[in-house]
Amino acid sequence: MKEQEIHPVFRQLGGCGIASVVTIDSPAHAVPLAKALLAGGISAMELTLRSAGALECLRRIVEEVPGMLAGAGTILSVSQVEEVLAAGAAFGVAPGTNINVLRAARDEGLPFAPGVATPSDIELALDFDCRVLKFFPAEAIGGLRYLKNIAVPYRHLGVRYIPLGGVSPENLISYSSSPDVLAVGGSWLAPRVLVENGDWAAIEQLARQAVELVKGTTE
Repeated sequence: MKEQEIHPVFRQLGGCGIASVVTIDSPAHAVPLAKALLAGGISAMELTLRSAGALECLRRIVEEVPGMLAGAGTILSVSQVEEVLAAGAAFGVAPGTNINVLRAARDEGLPFAPGVATPSDIELALDFDCRVLKFFPAEAIGGLRYLKNIAVPYRHLGVRYIPLGGVSPENLISYSSSPDVLAVGGSWLAPRVLVENGDWAAIEQLARQAVELVKGTTE
């Protein structure tokens, strides 16, 4: 097995460094949320398919906020692969390594980051040409120390990771500094209560603080 180039979409995500992981209940909140994150310096987001309006939210962001790299998360079925592609998703993310979903993403051409927690998960993902993997749930399974250990046997293949689950401002710098990490995912950037209340200024501020941490510009 040889090293493969990372898909251009994931290279773009790596350039962003941070992806906001969001659940949006009302499509009316989708565009203002994306604009608030973008104003704060976050130009990538993963919309989870955990609400009835998720696909409509994705469509609106893709159409109205072209500066936002919008992907879909919590992809659990083959039909969802087809749905997110139709809605314009730039990439897809899953919490695990479902063979049927992996096959569908590969066959349909969806840049896909399946969730991995073990070496066996990584090897299954590699069988489907995935080189960017969601490390989940990051903190609960051992954090950065654990990731460093399981990443070693596959590093020569160019595998990179997106840690999600327990990533916060307190450990953001550590994760972002790891050579194995492509970008970090954070649900703290757009808490559901702030989204529901339409507090876009607060979300913009959270985004700006996270960007400053990664860039090392805070005191």
